[in-house]
Amino acid sequence: MAIKTYREALNEALREEMRRDDRVLLLGEDIGVFEGAYKVTAGLLAEFGDRRVKDMPIAEAVIAGTAIGAAMLGLRPVAEMMTVNFLLLAMDMVVNHAAKLHYMFGGQTTVPLVIRTPGGGGHQLAAQHSQTLDVYFAHVPGLKVVAPATPADAKGLLKASIRDENPVIFLENLALYNTRGEVPDGEYLVPIGKAAISRPGNDLTIVGWSRTAPMALEAANRLAAAGIDAEVIDLRSLRPADWETVAASVRKTTRAIVVEEGWLSFGPGAEVVARIQDLAFDYLDAPVQRIAGAEVPAPYAKSLERVSLPSADDIVRAAQRMLPRRRAA
Repeated sequence: MAIKTYREALNEALREEMRRDDRVLLLGEDIGVFEGAYKVTAGLLAEFGDRRVKDMPIAEAVIAGTAIGAAMLGLRPVAEMMTVNFLLLAMDMVVNHAAKLHYMFGGQTTVPLVIRTPGGGGHQLAAQHSQTLDVYFAHVPGLKVVAPATPADAKGLLKASIRDENPVIFLENLALYNTRGEVPDGEYLVPIGKAAISRPGNDLTIVGWSRTAPMALEAANRLAAAGIDAEVIDLRSLRPADWETVAASVRKTTRAIVVEEGWLSFGPGAEVVARIQDLAFDYLDAPVQRIAGAEVPAPYAKSLERVSLPSADDIVRAAQRMLPRRRAA
């Protein structure tokens, strides 16, 4: 066990899987000589050579299509898209091919590929480069969608995704790359579709994923100072999602807050709320609260961008409204 950054954990997962299985190869823009826009692939070209670490043209549909073909022919490609915003240019390949070919060919082929891509705001990258588009992919049957929040989960979920027989959209968040945490050494996998209870509690449940999971944990620790005992659920996977862990928590606490970085309307948070209504409605003592990003294109100005994104302060205030007799620090 060692302390590593989220970025280092991803790099370690890729290195270990490439050493373990020579079918694993990497494709993407600037991932080889430049070692990736965010240095996740640092050192991999030097170790594995340009047959397994392939610098690709600036053509996301080509990257995705090449990865799909390679997967169908027995390889296990990991494609890096420089940002989730650029993945929109490959939506036909992702939605109409990667997600559907196993079904359309009657199970005669599998598409075991991973598409890694970062997103999220807070870095003054402006409206076209700061989006959280998890809902676009979580909506599609045939895809698996994961969004790890910690360095340990980044490593464990990436290794599990590379070994999965289905196409996996692996969502990273720019704000998490430099975060640090304990990461197990060697063989370590996190099952896709299993949520984590990041903090146990009894008074209310806070559900987050990706960047909002550590945000929820920060808010819960602040709430504890005022006697509000919040349980934090890190969803980790959006498709498949671990609805029973969420429901069991809400049945215990009787209150819930759902936090997402993307826009409120039609986001994954709406699905979480709907599942809570289906599975734990009789236990609720208050309406489920939702916290999300402002319904605007991401502002470039730093001050405006900051207020457009959800924060731990927003979660604390929502908890205070739900439990008005207590006040957080």
